[in-house]
Amino acid sequence: MDKIAQRWTDDEFAGLNLGDARLNKRARTLMDTFAAKPTASIPEACDSWSETCAAYRFLSNPDVTWEGILEPHWARTQERMGAHAVVLCIQDTTELDFNGQEIAGLGPLSYEAQRGMYLHPTYAVTPDREPLGMLDAWMWAREKRGKDGVRPGLKESRRWVEGYERIAEQAAALPGTRLVYLADREADMVEMMRVARDLGTPADWLVRAKHDRCLADDEGTKLWAATTNGTPLGEISFIIGGREKQKAREVRQQLWAQRVLIGDGKKGQIEATCIVAREIDAPAGVKPVEWRLLTNRAANTLEQATELIDWYRARWEIEVYFNVLKNGCEVEKLQLAAVDRVERALALFMVVAWRVAFLMRKGRNCPDLDAALFFDPDQIRGAHLLNKMKMPATPPTLNEVVRLIAKIGGFLARNGDGEPGVKTIWKGLDQVHASAETLRALREGLG
Repeated sequence: MDKIAQRWTDDEFAGLNLGDARLNKRARTLMDTFAAKPTASIPEACDSWSETCAAYRFLSNPDVTWEGILEPHWARTQERMGAHAVVLCIQDTTELDFNGQEIAGLGPLSYEAQRGMYLHPTYAVTPDREPLGMLDAWMWAREKRGKDGVRPGLKESRRWVEGYERIAEQAAALPGTRLVYLADREADMVEMMRVARDLGTPADWLVRAKHDRCLADDEGTKLWAATTNGTPLGEISFIIGGREKQKAREVRQQLWAQRVLIGDGKKGQIEATCIVAREIDAPAGVKPVEWRLLTNRAANTLEQATELIDWYRARWEIEVYFNVLKNGCEVEKLQLAAVDRVERALALFMVVAWRVAFLMRKGRNCPDLDAALFFDPDQIRGAHLLNKMKMPATPPTLNEVVRLIAKIGGFLARNGDGEPGVKTIWKGLDQVHASAETLRALREGLG
């Protein structure tokens, strides 16, 4: 079994308690297996038919809950958060499309004919975008609409409010860390802001505005116009990454910020700051980048507003995470009989996806760390062998080994290519783990 996976998974799952020592052991074994081969199906990842059968037995065990699997990871995430002054708690929802698969308990997706389920995690990252792990998650399958067009079951919008409440609970346990609830347009809810206010705002909140509300203190004046009526605080510039058919490019934005009062839906008021970041001099044929944000925090200076914009830009990390989970771990290809089994498998793969994203960011943010802190000697040697390189005389750094792994996965490493992304890392990890297993087998055979 993979030694480095044992080291980090043993630490990550310390305190795991599924009610039976054998279940705890099987959960750790499966995590080792999935971490070693993140792109493989369950039968491909397991070493033998008996291991495959044991994996399916675990995933079908009604005594195992997906929350129980994730509890130790949530605890370790909280420990990591305590080492930072600010942590961004990003929330978002993704669809998991299992259309065409015979999985009991699936529900409709955005299109009523599609079959699948939803996942809504809270993903903790630093302002430097280092992933610390997950704090919470919701998983559910929608019920079909009734004849009256109303969908029964839980009120899905509650997840945004409960998400803030969960982060507020975490804030009480981390008095030395500022937690920031961060989300996109769907979280622009007065109910969430009202709950934060009534709790005393133990965690900050920053959301992208969806609604151009009328201000509570000036009837008829709209939020966005009121914000941009004044003089801009100044300009910022940054590089926005390439997405789909758009290349990476520099963006210049003017920033406005205005403290406002908006109605709380119960004849009261909520004090907030609205920030408008509007691109200037966008290239011809390109839609200018404009963000409108709402937050409880003050933004009286360009520096304060810029910090909030930087925090919002870090929201993209949860999209990176979903990319690893869906395209790297290929969770939408899981072939299991029922939704509860999918949920247990997702709990394991969610931690694997975090680990891949963590290695990418750590390799960028802390490139000079010793690679041996993250990979065992056989993995490091395997990465060099697969690149047809001799082992260096001095211990390689984390960045050097991550780049070697990514090159195996297709990263070209040309001048100007920058640092590798998660896709080439997860593809390379598969081959590096296989190489390490071969080296160990040869050594044991010769011994």
